[in-house]
Amino acid sequence: MQHPYTPKNPIRIVTATSLFDGHDVSINIMRRLIQAAGVEVIHLGHNRSVHEIVNCAIQEDVQAIACTSYQGGHVEFFTYMYDLLRENNAGHIRIFGGGGGTILEEEMDQLHAYGITRIYSPDDGRAMGLEGMIADLVQKSDFSLEENTQMGDGNFELSRQVLPRLITVAENHPELIAPLISQLRERAVHPKIPVVGITGTGGAGKSSLADELVRRFLLANADKQVAILSIDPTKRKSGGALLGDRIRM
Repeated sequence: MQHPYTPKNPIRIVTATSLFDGHDVSINIMRRLIQAAGVEVIHLGHNRSVHEIVNCAIQEDVQAIACTSYQGGHVEFFTYMYDLLRENNAGHIRIFGGGGGTILEEEMDQLHAYGITRIYSPDDGRAMGLEGMIADLVQKSDFSLEENTQMGDGNFELSRQVLPRLITVAENHPELIAPLISQLRERAVHPKIPVVGITGTGGAGKSSLADELVRRFLLANADKQVAILSIDPTKRKSGGALLGDRIRM
């Protein structure tokens, strides 16, 4: 049994199961262990398409995607995910997967050769144990997102790739982004954007309320856009967190 790995950088990972796959027992166990390892987990649940997963990974500015696939189309699913990340300038996001005995050894070799970071097999489970596999996944995802971020002088487009990275930098290194705040405000078309905060205890219905408010607003204002910034508290012991709002919204 390998010793648990302690991350050196703040890590975010998207967890999900593949499209047409209702088998979410494995990913639910994995995402709990990943969270316990000190990682911020954005959990999408089961039956998710490549587009949904990649879109979420970019918006949440994650280091990795962890996805289980028991439905038989794993080669096409993971290779398409790899291609779509690169098409969206997000090739740094690493892909991990598993599917028990449904993914053959030669298919794992094919996926690894294509660029998938790691597909875990039943043999890996026996040799490494659950904690060992999670430690391996977390270690391979432990890299700084800010290292290659060129902040420049604020002369950049606020694309769906750039904006999440600015939030990451603001969270982890506020001193780097502070000089840009005034420049961003000057460039803003609508400098006074209404901000609504929603808080409450677990299970109070925050995600459902936000979902309904945003749905009604967009139906009435098709030309407008809404940004949703969701934050879940970190565990005091591990530092991990679980964000499940995307399941309900």
